[in-house]
Amino acid sequence: MNRYLPVARQHFLSALASTSVVVKSICATVVVLYVVSFVVDIVFVLGVTPGFLFPPNFWIWTLVTHPVVEYHIWDVALSLGTVVLAGRLLEPLWGALELLIFFAVVNVSVGILGGLSYLLTYITTFNLDYLFRVHIHGMLGFLGGVLVALKQTMGDTIALKVPQVRMRVVPMLLLLAFGVLKLTPLVETNMLASYGFGILSSWIYLRFYQKHSRGRGDMSDHFAFATFFPEILQPAVAVIANLIHTILVKVKVCRKTVKRYDVGAPSSITISLPGTDPQDAERRRQIALKALNERLKRSEDHSAWPDMEEEDEEENINAPSISEKTKPGKEALDGSKSTSLESSIITFEEAISQS
Repeated sequence: MNRYLPVARQHFLSALASTSVVVKSICATVVVLYVVSFVVDIVFVLGVTPGFLFPPNFWIWTLVTHPVVEYHIWDVALSLGTVVLAGRLLEPLWGALELLIFFAVVNVSVGILGGLSYLLTYITTFNLDYLFRVHIHGMLGFLGGVLVALKQTMGDTIALKVPQVRMRVVPMLLLLAFGVLKLTPLVETNMLASYGFGILSSWIYLRFYQKHSRGRGDMSDHFAFATFFPEILQPAVAVIANLIHTILVKVKVCRKTVKRYDVGAPSSITISLPGTDPQDAERRRQIALKALNERLKRSEDHSAWPDMEEEDEEENINAPSISEKTKPGKEALDGSKSTSLESSIITFEEAISQS
């Protein structure tokens, strides 16, 4: 175990060095606040406590500070790893500013949704522990958001080889694992709630509101909400999700998005088609090219193609030239002609002598 720690530390520092000042600042804040937690109960002051979040207390700053607060060293390691992972894989695609916006949107949403859920639980049970003894903090919500973003950008990438697990199923597999571990003392309710709300809030933001060069959101088929679930459940989940989306569109919470497909013609004509998206089409094209390359590689490995140039040279060496082939034939023809001529002359003289 000890021999792997220097290697892990070296990889982490090299990955951190290649990130922007946004990632470095978040990591530094997590470490500093962890050190301060030995002196002050930093979770109570900077974490989201449902009873203090809403009026009359209204501790609004905790919505911003709760993701960088941790109790244990292993939680600090998880938070730093999550932020560096986002910096290495998402920041090159989005930029530092968009990554910071995504970080803020997901964590603020986790704080609000988590506080509301515990408030509703208190209204149902009248148990004050749900208001004042529960603290929402840490990066589990942002971890769920990062995994959803990786599902969107590199969903077909293999995350685990044995057994083979692709990135598109990792968010829900980890949620299932948290749900099972919730039955043990290892996982608390606030951890499961933070991760689940992180998945939900990040998908809503990436699906409908994120700004990019093609407009807003990602309405491609591979990023629909039903794709987070097993295939046997996807039709039922799709019906419920479409119904909720229709209601949200009618109440002006979400707007109906028109999917646009650029046919790539010389003119600037853009055709609007349901169910088609440039990003989805590009993703399918990359998958097809990858499959074709693998098939060509396998065929080259199983078959050895002969060298045509060497065979041509051998044939040229072994085969006689055309002039050599025709020369004997010409001599034979001339010989046959002369023989026939002599024979005809002899026959003519013999005829005279006989007469």
